[in-house]
Amino acid sequence: METLHLIIGNKNYSSWSFRPWLAMRHSGIPFEETVMPLDVEGPDGVLNSTIKERSPSGRVPVLTHGEIVVWESLAILEYLNDIFPEKRLWPDFIGTRAVARAVCHEMHAGFMALRAECPMNMRRPKARLDVSEAVRADIARIEAIWRNCRARHGDTGPFLFGDFSIADAMYAPVVNRFDVYDLEVGEEARAYMETIKALPAYAEWAAAGAEEPWVIEADEV
Repeated sequence: METLHLIIGNKNYSSWSFRPWLAMRHSGIPFEETVMPLDVEGPDGVLNSTIKERSPSGRVPVLTHGEIVVWESLAILEYLNDIFPEKRLWPDFIGTRAVARAVCHEMHAGFMALRAECPMNMRRPKARLDVSEAVRADIARIEAIWRNCRARHGDTGPFLFGDFSIADAMYAPVVNRFDVYDLEVGEEARAYMETIKALPAYAEWAAAGAEEPWVIEADEV
């Protein structure tokens, strides 16, 4: 099989890069990685100019697999599920799989207030951030998703659908946001957060992000 090559942004900030990376590392899918710092001027003085040479959208992450180029996090995760069906990145049962896809797409398209006010930041010292009512509404909806998934589909393990799935990868950056901004969540959400934070792959990414030299001032909240 051709080598998988994942092109990602800064590990400290790039939540969309984190999602497929976490799924691949946790699932034992072999790949090479290239970090391309976000918001850093290239030789022509244009932001992300090097990224634009590798990504059709000019954004990361991008997965290359021989002649195949897949951009956008959820599309990458779907492609990985197609070529590694034995990794079971989606739940087996069609109804459960439909719910998993629904909550992933809700993450993909929503929670704009949380994203805007609480950017992912792996090296931020944990400290309470006063957030808007819109962020509190996002938090409440995410807690409801986590609680309902765990109650209805979590009987085989500690993840949203029992076993680790794409859904857990999609919500992993939210775990960082809830944690470092010390946002108010209930005990069930805290327990799920600890499950994700305990993953060796999560710890590996967080440690690498903390060591990066690049700073994006807009994301230092």
